[in-house]
Amino acid sequence: MDFDLTEEQQILKTNLRAFLEKEIAPQVTDYERRGPLTREDTIAFIKLLKPWGFYSGRASEEWGGDDLDLKTYGLINEELSRIWPGLCGTLWIAGGTPPTTGMPDSEVPRFRAEFMAGETISAGAITEPEHGSDASFMSTTATLDGDEYIINGTKTWISDAPIADRITVNVTVDPSKGREGIRRIYMNREQSPWEVVRHNKLLGLRGWPNGELRFDDVRVPRQHLTNPRDASGQDGGKRVWNFQTPRTMLSAMGVGIGQASIDASIKYAQERHQFGRPIGSFQLVQEMIVDMVIEVESARMLTYRAMDMQDKGQDSTWQAAAAKAFSTEMAARVASKAVEIHGALGLMEDYPIERYFRDARSLSIPDGTTEIQKLVIGRRLLGISAIT
Repeated sequence: MDFDLTEEQQILKTNLRAFLEKEIAPQVTDYERRGPLTREDTIAFIKLLKPWGFYSGRASEEWGGDDLDLKTYGLINEELSRIWPGLCGTLWIAGGTPPTTGMPDSEVPRFRAEFMAGETISAGAITEPEHGSDASFMSTTATLDGDEYIINGTKTWISDAPIADRITVNVTVDPSKGREGIRRIYMNREQSPWEVVRHNKLLGLRGWPNGELRFDDVRVPRQHLTNPRDASGQDGGKRVWNFQTPRTMLSAMGVGIGQASIDASIKYAQERHQFGRPIGSFQLVQEMIVDMVIEVESARMLTYRAMDMQDKGQDSTWQAAAAKAFSTEMAARVASKAVEIHGALGLMEDYPIERYFRDARSLSIPDGTTEIQKLVIGRRLLGISAIT
């Protein structure tokens, strides 16, 4: 892997950072205090940032996207996470790759037009109140009734759920078959309305909408059902959900938060004086900053290695898990050091440092906790599963 950015990537990074510092950074504190982004706010940010590759950057040119490789997409999302991780997560989930699987042909033209205009928000729903880390079993059921499936169940901790108009939901069509009975079904809220029963208020990433959905006899056309394992890779000899790209995206977000913590700490250490000299001249402060840099650079390399493998079509199951485990835990450690360097100011809501810490701590849970990542890595390296 070539660790240097291409000339185009470097220009993109430089120009994007300048744009985000000017157009987005001044708004973050105000929006975060309001809570999760509304649908209207999200659409406005999509239209503002879509030209830079956000939202539809991974989509093909046919769909109005930029067909970006994952490393470039990771680069721009790292930069946005350096400014506002909550917005980064919102846009990444809202767009991503158009969820056309299970979508009837008649609906594709309208969806393509809305997607190209940045006026539709998608989401995926896997986690349930009783099934989080164990995504192999689902309680949400899909029961066939003529030409429709009737959906019943609850999904929780679903990113962008409160503002989404299209979702793909993991359901079971035969609970007796365990994972073999699980399918994925595409739902359009206009056609198959579901209920948002709760907006989850989180420790960090407060601008990123998150909610709980309930399905009470929701009818969905039969042709919307697909097999979620069709496009996934192999893991330990069994077909599994493909979490590789989401895990590397969360890793990139961790790197962005870590970089923001470093940048703020260096600036503060140069300007803040104690005992007649800048605190950056103190050995222990320098040690903290050096440790922060080493950790962020290590996480960046792990993340871009996993993305490089995915760009090459290689299986990065354990590499993506390693990147996610290290990068998200790293972000919390580095942000904690930034709080220490800033002292009391690091605890104040008037400064972004405390937000870096809250946001970082919130990253290690989604798409598999750090402990789950370690089990994934161990299973792949040893060929022995510590769980079923």
